[in-house]
Amino acid sequence: MKSRSFQRTGWTRSFPPLTWLGEYEPSWLRHDAIAGVTLAAYAIPVSLAYAGLAGLPPQVGIYGYMLGGLGYALLGSSRQLAVGPTSAISLMIAGSVGALAGGDAIRFAQIASLSAFAVAVLCLIAWLFKLSILVRLVSDSILVGFKAGAGLTIIMSQLPSLFGVAGGGHNFFDRAIRLAAQVGDTNLLVLGIGVAAILLLLVGERFLSGRPVGLAVVALSILMATLFGLPALGVPVTGNIPEGLPAFEVPTFGMLEFHELFPIAAGCVLLAYIEGVSAARSFAAKHGYSLDVRQEFLGLGAANLAVAFGHGYPVAGGLSQSAVNDGAGARTSLALVVCSFALALCLLFFTGLLTNLPKAVLAGIVFVAVYKLVDIRALLRMWRVSRIDFYAAVIALVSVLLLGILQGVLLAALASIFLLLGRASNPNIAFLGRLPGTGRYSDSARHEGVEPLVGVIAFRPEASLLYINAETILEAVLRALRKSPDIRLVACDLSASPYIDLAGARMLLDLHEELASRHVALCIVGAHAQLRDLLRAEGLAEKTDSSEWLRTLDSVLGEGNARERSGLREERLPGP
Repeated sequence: MKSRSFQRTGWTRSFPPLTWLGEYEPSWLRHDAIAGVTLAAYAIPVSLAYAGLAGLPPQVGIYGYMLGGLGYALLGSSRQLAVGPTSAISLMIAGSVGALAGGDAIRFAQIASLSAFAVAVLCLIAWLFKLSILVRLVSDSILVGFKAGAGLTIIMSQLPSLFGVAGGGHNFFDRAIRLAAQVGDTNLLVLGIGVAAILLLLVGERFLSGRPVGLAVVALSILMATLFGLPALGVPVTGNIPEGLPAFEVPTFGMLEFHELFPIAAGCVLLAYIEGVSAARSFAAKHGYSLDVRQEFLGLGAANLAVAFGHGYPVAGGLSQSAVNDGAGARTSLALVVCSFALALCLLFFTGLLTNLPKAVLAGIVFVAVYKLVDIRALLRMWRVSRIDFYAAVIALVSVLLLGILQGVLLAALASIFLLLGRASNPNIAFLGRLPGTGRYSDSARHEGVEPLVGVIAFRPEASLLYINAETILEAVLRALRKSPDIRLVACDLSASPYIDLAGARMLLDLHEELASRHVALCIVGAHAQLRDLLRAEGLAEKTDSSEWLRTLDSVLGEGNARERSGLREERLPGP
């Protein structure tokens, strides 16, 4: 059912609940309530698992879902996005904060909460400066590789819990080597429990989509562990989880220097924003309402601010939990509020039931939640369609495996920028020929049967003329000129160039000087308004006929105009 559209202005833009509350229908309440309870049932096992992945007490994961959901419901613009701990951010916290905490569990938790506060501050700054371009900072190919690397790293981090061994290591390969050395110490009972949990979760995912299968598996494993005394048999369990709601207090400041805290927070913001906006956009399109990508910074910031004051760690919107929320029928963010109240009841009255939850089951939950991140089909498709995108994905994948999640996501963002610059520095330069019987021109290298232009080189840069590609374009034209000695005219068609900078304009000046030394004329056609302004400012109006800048290539290269031009150019060019 499509949501009704409406105008978002003033307070409704900055405080989205005013929008959906204003059009709320009584029939939606039932859907939101069911979705909220269903999301809470999904969140309990997942939040416990992700908290363990982050190296924090299990209840901290529940704090993230409970408080993060409330914060996002206040300021987030998506109606189906569910906010809580995610696998990638959890592993990032485990690696980066763990190295700074020095083995002190209290300091670890304090730095994790401080990181959430720093994420909230960066989100506010990004909102103020309208930095929603971050969502385009990492290309799709880089994101595929990053997710695959993150998925493999997370799976490797959980295998020791599945095998019942100590594990260890700093990156994917180090963990793999240590695990291989410990395989002989595998606890078969623990392995059996973990494998059984994975199989049940996969079967439930296949045949009971949208149902709280994870909660059912958790309940069954707790029942079996209690009945058969599995903790006494050496099966690791979660142990006692403190009852009650989190005590709210200001995060401890001054624990880290800026240069230590900023990379953690920046990595979390980049990950959280890209994943959250990508998921939120898909649900907004599905339900027919507009998503304010800038407002998402405030939603993400409010979620992390609430978590920071409640002893949590950074949270984000995720596709899997949002799919559960949407599949259960969520109409508005009220579902997140219902979920938070359900989780609060669990913290108050039911944490004792989680004491005998086997850790191998939590590892299985993480495994099932992240294995789809390794998208082999997408990698193979990139190999077939675009090798440069495939190599970019591999760079991101390997960087995560070698360096970890935090350094991996920052390097992936950097790789995206260099990939963009690399593509822009080597644009397609179409050397044109006439399509037979028409006044149209096309790239001679891409289309067979085009008529070559006698005595003329016509080229069309299919990109903006910028400092990073100006030299490439100039060299390509001069190479073509050297191959064709009987050229009297070079025509530059700028119709496919939306922008030009000073380096691009000076490149055209250099081209004019080089051509003049060879007694070859230069004309420029198809220049847009901004291009014409800069060309005129750089003095090209005195070097070329500016009346041609607005004309089409065909009008300039027509037979009559070409003959007239040939005589005119011979008079204007200097003698030998």
